[in-house]
Amino acid sequence: MAKPVHNYDESKIQTLSALEHIRKRTGMYIGRVGDGTQYDDGIYVLLKEVVDNAVDEFIMGYGKRIEIAIQGTKVSVRDYGRGIPLGKVVECVSRINTGAKYNDDVFQFSVGLNGVGTKAVNALSSAFLVQSHRDGQFAGARFERGEIVKELSGKCPGAENGTLIEFEPDPEIFGMAVYQDELVQRRLRLYACLHAGLALVYNGAEIVSENGLTDLILEEVGEEAVYGPLHHRSPTLEIAFTHTQRFNETFFSFVNGQFTSDGGTHLSAFREGFLKGVNEFAKAKFDGDDVRESMVGAIAIRLKDPVFESQTKNKLGNTEIRSDLVAQIRDVVADLLHRNPEAADVLVKKIQETQDLRKELQTVKKLARERSKSVSIRIPQLKDCKSHLDPRRKRGLDSMLFITEGQSAAGSITSCRNVATQGVFTLRGKPLNVAELNRAIMYTNEELYNLMRALNIEESLDGLRFQQVIMATDADVDGLHIRNLLLTFFLRFFEPLVLAGHLFILETPLFRVRNKKETRYCYSEEERDAAISGLRGAEVTRFKGLGEISPGEFKHFIGPQMRLTPVQVAHEHKIPNLLRFYMGRNTPERRQFIMDHLRVAAED
Repeated sequence: MAKPVHNYDESKIQTLSALEHIRKRTGMYIGRVGDGTQYDDGIYVLLKEVVDNAVDEFIMGYGKRIEIAIQGTKVSVRDYGRGIPLGKVVECVSRINTGAKYNDDVFQFSVGLNGVGTKAVNALSSAFLVQSHRDGQFAGARFERGEIVKELSGKCPGAENGTLIEFEPDPEIFGMAVYQDELVQRRLRLYACLHAGLALVYNGAEIVSENGLTDLILEEVGEEAVYGPLHHRSPTLEIAFTHTQRFNETFFSFVNGQFTSDGGTHLSAFREGFLKGVNEFAKAKFDGDDVRESMVGAIAIRLKDPVFESQTKNKLGNTEIRSDLVAQIRDVVADLLHRNPEAADVLVKKIQETQDLRKELQTVKKLARERSKSVSIRIPQLKDCKSHLDPRRKRGLDSMLFITEGQSAAGSITSCRNVATQGVFTLRGKPLNVAELNRAIMYTNEELYNLMRALNIEESLDGLRFQQVIMATDADVDGLHIRNLLLTFFLRFFEPLVLAGHLFILETPLFRVRNKKETRYCYSEEERDAAISGLRGAEVTRFKGLGEISPGEFKHFIGPQMRLTPVQVAHEHKIPNLLRFYMGRNTPERRQFIMDHLRVAAED
């Protein structure tokens, strides 16, 4: 085997400064960079790191108000806590492993334990300003990409104590990423619900919660709650929960005010403790899946020495707290049920109904599996990809499934697809509208059952066979209707697949504009008009359906230049109401809605 040509000697060994390391290995400090369209994109982590410090002041009893302003990509955060000690302001925002979070007398329940957060914000910002106000004096500094430009100090008579930080994410790192107002508000709303009484003022609008996690639960479930959320709060533990008519369980978990999106020890303890508390109250042996189905719950703990699995603090790893936390939650849940007998009665009946439905569903599942085996070992509507047949490849790592309407469109895609990674599932007609149907329909409807089998998502997303699930329907009324029916299917029964970012819409051209020298494919009327202006003597073809696009042309639209629109959900708790309104049996109400909005459009 030939050896690569290079010299591995002392000159190849590098030592990076802390600033260089943060900028070169950004992902270690803030996770994904992103473009600002996702909740966990890097620019929101920068905001979080600064707000975390302000919230820590509130936790310790200083400052009940935090002012946040964002204009474009410029961010300002002003708290009214104690202020950084004036002689250490520069070090606290520029020197790694420097801060007061190591001192339990100053911060007992802090998230920022590694002395990295604000330093990372500084290093990853094109411009960064810090000012600390204490007793009529201030000190601070201006930085550019982590390098100090100017130190500041002086008198500030009348200014309230606290810290001001302003920063602008560096476009060299984050490109054109911009803050989405909705995602910022969601993050700040979580802070408010976790810290009852704290006022966060965002661009002049106040965000505050008086009822803590109860407010969070109510915002998530709306009118879906089958009983009023039960709530417990103590200095180190807060939980709230209710049940809905959904099929999935939904949990929110927090440590010292930090949203742990990947859960961890405290969340697994909550799930187990809740089950034990319910069984203790009901003197039953309910199964965990039956107890937690349709449950929406939240847990927040305060811990002196939290251990997170990464700098972004998405998952708690303190295993030593688990057994005590399970016992504590068991007792809290049992006590809440005893003190709220009406809610407890509804909860137990809901669990019993779920238990009965699950037993009925098992019978339906068995029949469906026997039926499918008797028909064919393979799924008749699926053209699989070779990556699933090669044991050396990791299943679903780069594969995608096109869901098409009819044999014509399926034929075009099948003949020009990348057989290694692209599969095709052919619908035989319009899928069933499942907006108001239960899970049994997935097993009695052959097409929906085969689609579920093709994706391998019957039990969970763990076995998902395709990383990208792509709806490839015509851009006409029928195609849009089929797309809506598919959306309803996935949102109704497999919401986690959508929330995890696996569902996409294939964008295909509406027009082909060409002359003897050039061909342009246009995805809108505006693109068509521009192409007509740019190509003299061009002919225009309107594609009425995917089946009208030849395989030779179609390969351009499902290759490297493929246009995919991800299906994103802004408000998860609104999904059931949206499905009922737009896809349910309320035809008169929907018709009136359309007529009202038609009149508005006409008036405009």
